[in-house]
Amino acid sequence: MSVIKKFLGQTAVYGVSTILSRLLNFILTPIYVRAYLPGTFGILTKLFSYASLINAVLAFGMESTYFRYLNKYEDKKDAVYNNSFICIAFIAGLFLITGSVFSDSIAAWISNGDIGQSADYQKYVKYFVGILFVDAICVIPFAKIRADNKAFRYSVVKFLNIGSFVGLNLVFIYIIPAVIKHHWLMSGWFESWYRYQWVGYVFISNLAASVLTFLVLLPEFLQIRFRFDKDLFLKMISYSWPILVANLSFIINENLDKIVLSKLLPRSVADIDVGIYGAVCKIAMFLSIFITAFRLGAEPFFFSHAKNENARKTYATILHYFVIALSLLFVALVANIEILKYFISRDKAHLAQYWSGLPAVPYLLFGYVCLGIYMNLSIWYRLSDQTRFGLYISLVGAILTIVLNFVLIPKYSYMGSAWVSMLAYFVMMVISYVLGQKYYPIPYKLKRIAGYLITSVVLVILSFWVFNRNIYIGNLLLLLFFAGIAYIEKDELKVLLARGK
Repeated sequence: MSVIKKFLGQTAVYGVSTILSRLLNFILTPIYVRAYLPGTFGILTKLFSYASLINAVLAFGMESTYFRYLNKYEDKKDAVYNNSFICIAFIAGLFLITGSVFSDSIAAWISNGDIGQSADYQKYVKYFVGILFVDAICVIPFAKIRADNKAFRYSVVKFLNIGSFVGLNLVFIYIIPAVIKHHWLMSGWFESWYRYQWVGYVFISNLAASVLTFLVLLPEFLQIRFRFDKDLFLKMISYSWPILVANLSFIINENLDKIVLSKLLPRSVADIDVGIYGAVCKIAMFLSIFITAFRLGAEPFFFSHAKNENARKTYATILHYFVIALSLLFVALVANIEILKYFISRDKAHLAQYWSGLPAVPYLLFGYVCLGIYMNLSIWYRLSDQTRFGLYISLVGAILTIVLNFVLIPKYSYMGSAWVSMLAYFVMMVISYVLGQKYYPIPYKLKRIAGYLITSVVLVILSFWVFNRNIYIGNLLLLLFFAGIAYIEKDELKVLLARGK
């Protein structure tokens, strides 16, 4: 039981920091949708989607590789750290040079040939090249903090990053316009360069926050020694490149829809629909926060615990209660969507546009449920050094995402994207379970897990469509679901609580 308590303790620290950091970041969503029209918000969504794809390439799967080899070669921890950083730094350096040289051509392609915005897009690209470079070289120092069980330091650095990003956004969107409007001190200087409602300030804020993070991580950077262990590096690369492809496929599943929407829909509605879809996706991100917090605590724990005799039983227990938490959150978010929709926008001028995307939310949420389970299940191929299976599974998901988005988006717009996202993650989850039980069997309680998932889907259908998002009925269904789970799990919970004492 002490093992479970240790895992829960680490996850709780990461969870609190992740939730608070993301909440700070989420403050920006209602600010953005009030400050920018849906078309402008669509530009923001599109560019961050491209950035997510590039981030996956620059990280090169080295974060998971670092954790795996740190525990596999305990006598070579410094070499693992050095090799991991050198790999990412080399790739990020090439990207910085290439992105800077070809920034104008990249901007022309992203802007779809819109001459009127080409100058702005050139600036956006340069900002993003800087952001992505700095974020990439910080990946391994961040991983080292987690591996060293310095959850508090990790939280502080994350708070500084998100806090500075949010703070600078508030300065550009509210404070500077107020200074100019009321002719306060330095208003003339601000007025000489400030552009009202220019989305580029979001990217400038992000770049500044990334540079600050780099400076705070200097103690970790100073521990790097540019000593290259070739034999170890080759082993690490053979482990990491399938993870790279798998991560890239995941990012495609997560972000390709926003990019394809902007390419396949008529120019008159493309950025607007991307903006609406990007805004409603933020509601689904509440579930993503929980999954991220779990991953931050689980990844180093799973690798460090792999040699224990009862490791597989522990993994099964963790997934069981993780699914319970996911199912309850899924039902809870849909039951309260009439409250959460105000998180998107309170601006009456844009309500009808943004809220028209709410029917996509249940599909996106269930997709995240499947994604969370898949992330938990994926430990089997990471621990057994069979990362090629992660590549295969992710490629299946990516192919589904690409093909079905091109088929459904022209007819159903972002609703087609939401359906595809859900289906891709569901298929990946099922394939991972089947292969995992063949190559690295773990005694999951499949019937009970499937029962909770099916029940949550039925309750969501009732809450959202049958009872038309009635908040009282939705929460009554949630309470009944919780009571049912508590009754079914009462014996196991008594045993766990008794061991905890």
